[in-house]
Amino acid sequence: MKFTPSNMTWLNLPNMPLPVKTLFTGYLLVVGIGLLMAGLQIMMTHGMADGEIGLSKNDIVYSYYGDRSHSTLESKLNGSMKANAPDAVRADIIKWVRKGAPKKDWDAHFKKVFEKHCVACHSNIPNIPNFKNFEEVQKLAATSDGASFQSLTRISHIHLFGISFIFFFISLIFSFAVGIPKKLKVIAIAFPFGFLILDILSWWLTKLNPSFAYLTIIGGIGYSLASTFMWVTSIYQMFILSKNGKVYGNAWEQDL
Repeated sequence: MKFTPSNMTWLNLPNMPLPVKTLFTGYLLVVGIGLLMAGLQIMMTHGMADGEIGLSKNDIVYSYYGDRSHSTLESKLNGSMKANAPDAVRADIIKWVRKGAPKKDWDAHFKKVFEKHCVACHSNIPNIPNFKNFEEVQKLAATSDGASFQSLTRISHIHLFGISFIFFFISLIFSFAVGIPKKLKVIAIAFPFGFLILDILSWWLTKLNPSFAYLTIIGGIGYSLASTFMWVTSIYQMFILSKNGKVYGNAWEQDL
């Protein structure tokens, strides 16, 4: 016969003391907003890689495998940078790029074009190419190979460390939920981590072969749905289910 000490009957989401609920809720709200902002940032960067609004397989391919029939500069001018210059100016630059971006044309004409339309950002903002320098423009005028292995290594370890911490604390809060079948609770907790690994792995696979781009979309959707389920369940149990006045007991002991 199992015995739950009376001082542990509060160890579940509906019966948590108000200060603990406040702590959990504050974290969930901030993380929820942060994940929404992350989604918006993805739509504003990768989502415009193919020049069309919305995230698609082509966006993933262009971001990681590259558009190997076009240069990075051309892809940007037809995508996320499309609104920053008139159509005639963009067409003029693209034509020059397709000719191999010869230095003589830069000195005679395109240096002034870039000064007028590009260098306001591309000379003052850190960590983006400086378009006052022809060498920087020339690099981007080459055919796009997508993300470099160096950048993939950097963003992979940042995402794995950072996002896994987010999922850890969402899952920890959710582990105090009551009335959830044990198998479903375990699956919900495990899924975000599994789909996160799939998501990161898909970047590397897509870099090698564009056919793997769908895995990136599957991974992102998978961990988003799992974390949303845990987020909504936790908020519901703390503030809606708790109103029935029932004492549920130690949630962790109930899952043993």
